[in-house]
Amino acid sequence: MSDISTGQFSIDELENVQITIGKIVGAIEKKAKEEGVEVGPTPKPGISGLRDWDHKLLSRYQPVYTPVCDQCCYCTFGKCDLTGNKEGACGINMEAHQARETLLRVITGAAAHSAHGRHILHHLIDIYGRDKAIDVGPSNLIAPNTQAVTGIKPETLGDLEEVMSYVEEQINQLLATIHAGQEGAAIDFESKILHGGMLDHVGMEVSDLAQMSCLGMPKADTEAPLVEIGMGCIDAKKPVLLVIGHNVSGVTYIMDYIHDHNLDDKIELGGLCCTAIDMTRYKVENGGQPRAKVIGTLAKELKMIRSGVPDVIVVDEQCVRADVLEEAKKLSIPVITTNEKIMYGLPNRSNDSAAEIIEDLSTFKDPGALILNYDTLGEVAPELAIKMSKIRDDMGITALPSDEELQELSEKCVQCGACELDCPVNLPIMAAMKDGVDKDFRKFEELHDICIGCGRCDQACPKDIPVLNMIEQASKKLIIEEKGLMRAGRGQISDPEIREEGVNLVLGTTPGIIAMVGCSNYPNGTKDLYKVADEMLKRNYIVVMSGCSAMDLGMYKNEDGQTLYEKYPAKFLAGNLINVGSCVSNSHITGTAIKVAAIFAQRNVTGNYEEIADYITNRIGAVGVAWGAYSQKAIAIGSGCNRLGIPVVVGPHGSKYRRALIGKPYDEAAWKVYDARDGSEMPIPSAPEFLLTTAESIEELFPMLAKNCIRPSDNSMGRMIKLTHYMELSQKYLGHMPEDWYKFVRTETDLPLAKREELLKILEAEHGWEIDWKRKKIISGPTMKADVSAQPTNVKRLCKGEC
Repeated sequence: MSDISTGQFSIDELENVQITIGKIVGAIEKKAKEEGVEVGPTPKPGISGLRDWDHKLLSRYQPVYTPVCDQCCYCTFGKCDLTGNKEGACGINMEAHQARETLLRVITGAAAHSAHGRHILHHLIDIYGRDKAIDVGPSNLIAPNTQAVTGIKPETLGDLEEVMSYVEEQINQLLATIHAGQEGAAIDFESKILHGGMLDHVGMEVSDLAQMSCLGMPKADTEAPLVEIGMGCIDAKKPVLLVIGHNVSGVTYIMDYIHDHNLDDKIELGGLCCTAIDMTRYKVENGGQPRAKVIGTLAKELKMIRSGVPDVIVVDEQCVRADVLEEAKKLSIPVITTNEKIMYGLPNRSNDSAAEIIEDLSTFKDPGALILNYDTLGEVAPELAIKMSKIRDDMGITALPSDEELQELSEKCVQCGACELDCPVNLPIMAAMKDGVDKDFRKFEELHDICIGCGRCDQACPKDIPVLNMIEQASKKLIIEEKGLMRAGRGQISDPEIREEGVNLVLGTTPGIIAMVGCSNYPNGTKDLYKVADEMLKRNYIVVMSGCSAMDLGMYKNEDGQTLYEKYPAKFLAGNLINVGSCVSNSHITGTAIKVAAIFAQRNVTGNYEEIADYITNRIGAVGVAWGAYSQKAIAIGSGCNRLGIPVVVGPHGSKYRRALIGKPYDEAAWKVYDARDGSEMPIPSAPEFLLTTAESIEELFPMLAKNCIRPSDNSMGRMIKLTHYMELSQKYLGHMPEDWYKFVRTETDLPLAKREELLKILEAEHGWEIDWKRKKIISGPTMKADVSAQPTNVKRLCKGEC
């Protein structure tokens, strides 16, 4: 019998398994030949398999490092001073050391997602078997990342095991290169970073394909239901069960128990982080309605616990605060851990009866328990919440300070500024304390949305003032009204949607895709997300959301009282707003770009990653935005986008990743492509101008998004549309025309219609328009490959822009 919790299997189960290490690629090619599928040159690429492509990208988008110190403390030879041109004791220099640090972060993030995928895959295979068909909705290309990278076209859950084995083996190989005294070249660490990012998207895809196929989640559903979100949507008068994490496996058992025992109206089930998103996707296909509520993101974890509202907390993995147990103990809230990645030192009660566990936790014999048996978990969590609700009410637990205590705490403040210095967003806490002395708590209330809930202010205060608790108490009225709507994650973009919209993306008449992903580490509160999405949707961009960003977007309403999810439809069309789902659903965003190349342009996907990435780089206007980037997972996701040539902008806190990939617009030699029709070399403007960079404000971000959706394949109508948005956004948010707008003009029909005559005069007077005219040809088949003979026949034909 297999063990779900460890992924271990007995010898009997492995009886008919044939180990064919070294013959895997041959097996892929044999199967593909039998199915009439052409296999590209790089199925299951190793670390060096796509190195040449990486070096092409990195020759244009050169790494820029901003180390926080000049020393390497990696091994016992050190500390080593790496200032100037100095090397460490192992021979490494500063650039290579910084690249190695980034690689470690990327591998960590990729491992988090792929380990999640392995866990949920084993769990679902144990229930449904290896022959369970993969079902993502109306698509033949069901696993674009997987097929492009591995050459495998998975059809069943069992097929995904081979995919996961490849991802895990490659992550292990990458991890080995981080050992002291190995790789010494920054550019090859950078190539490895891109490799790790690519693997991350495969691991994420496996995770979501498996759960979508088995857990009744929406499958490319453009009418996925709306879900309640916000701290205010929780009815604290009922027993409250709070789940936190990213792996919904165990939570589904809790949901089934609640439903099967008619407890839906008797208990509040709310979630934080991506488990919250995925539990609202559980069993909602075919008109089903969500049976849980979303409280919010990582930024709400500490706030929700300290509110004292939860009666029981269940955690699984990823993006869960390390102090959940300690914070919960202060308020007599039992904690149940359900995954080996987070165990908090709690006793393993997986083999005990539900009654015994409930008795011990409700009498505070233990502060919590590790339960890896999901059947037991399903019963314990809701029944314990019901019992603890009454116990905690009888105890009269007070979580937050009263208004009188707020004044007393304000008086304790000595205005030393330690809290503000330690705050990641430098909140004006001292001013709030000063007003609090006079019982004016409005400034505390203003901090609620901007505060990212890290609790560093509490740690910094020399007077032990619970600053976060004061903010939350002063914001109680706001919190009660904190209610919004989020569309449940719809999953993959279907093949029919790609066929309908692909041509508009490649030619530019749909100005671009803005993918707003990442964490909740925002520089100025959550409303910035709303402003960005609203502006770009009004301008007919496709806006795609996932994870924490998808949750926070649902918290704001327009003047008509609607959230953006209510206002805009969720189909893959210009001017639509799409929530693909949780963190692992980010793979559907890159998968969409791959699908455009495969379905619209008829490119071979199977094991053909470089050609697909070349197509995306030069033809699909897409930009990722991780405005609140926080975790190692975020940089892994971004690096996977980068290998496909998709640029990513991070918010101000993203500079703490200490690395950027930025092109040099003035280096004309770097901005050339080949015309796939005849092999001629053609100059292009610097767009996308970067692969990874930081924006300091949303005002700076807006024109950056429009500019970096420009692609060499834009036809005149598309270029005119994109240039119009670039110019208007720059004028609206920065107060001036962009300085480089003229570089994107190839013919007069590229110019915005309303200002064409005026701009033509500027071109002739200031930019030598007539001199440059002959070399500004519209390229319908741009590629970074010099060897046109290696291009497929559908690229070499005179395609008039349609491919």
